[in-house]
Parts: sequence; structure tokens; C-alpha cells
Amino acid sequence: MEVTVRHTSGAQFVGETGSGHAIVIDGPEDIGGRNTGARPMELMLLSVGACSAVDVLHILRKGRADVRDCRVQVRGTRADTEPRVFTDIALHFTVVGHALRENQVERAVHLSAEKYCSASIMLGASARITHSFSVEAVD
Repeated sequence: MEVTVRHTSGAQFVGETGSGHAIVIDGPEDIGGRNTGARPMELMLLSVGACSAVDVLHILRKGRADVRDCRVQVRGTRADTEPRVFTDIALHFTVVGHALRENQVERAVHLSAEKYCSASIMLGASARITHSFSVEAVD
């Protein structure tokens, strides 16, 4: 796996993935950015959220659960001093589906957190990561 990060201007960069996708990354105005893209540390939270959501959705669908939606809210708390690493990361999954059982969702979240989500497991080496979930039923 390989990506390229290319400077465009100020504190703005374009990240290009090996799979052919691009994303704008920028800093705040006080360091020369123009607020035209996501901050690098926001991308870390997006990565852990997306990685976990992909796992949870895949696990539930593999178990033939009728999932209609899966959202993850990720909150990160950073250290007060440099390097301002994440010290705590909380993921809350909202899984929507028909006849979903709470224990199915709990198992999927647990498997993602403990076995499958590379991003969560990697970040968990330096930050406390917690997972919670809620289930919303649809007819």
C-alpha cells in the first residue's frame, strides 16, 4: 500500500492513494492554511471510524442481518502538550435495521475492536479506545 502527499500551496496538500483517489488536506489559517480540506488528525479519526464501520457492516451482513444503515460518531481527545497525540478515542455506532438483535451488533462491534480493525488496534497502542452502540429498528 502506498500513498503520495503533494504540497499545493500554504498548508494545503493533496493526498493521492494507490487505488486512484484523492483528498484535500489543509491546515488552519493561523499556520498558513485556508481551511479547504480536512486536518490530518481529523483524517485519523475518519480512518478509525471507517475501518470499524466496514468491519461491523461486513460482520452483520455475513450473519444475514438486515442492516439498513450504519453510522459511527468518533470523538478524539488529544494531549495538551506536544506531540498532541490522541489520548482517548470513543466510537459510537448507530446501526439501523429490521429485526436486529442487540447481541448481534455487540458481537460485531467487539470483533471489529479486538480482531479486525487495523486502524483501531494500531491507535489503541497509544490511546484508550472505547466502543459503544445503539440499535434502531425499522419495519
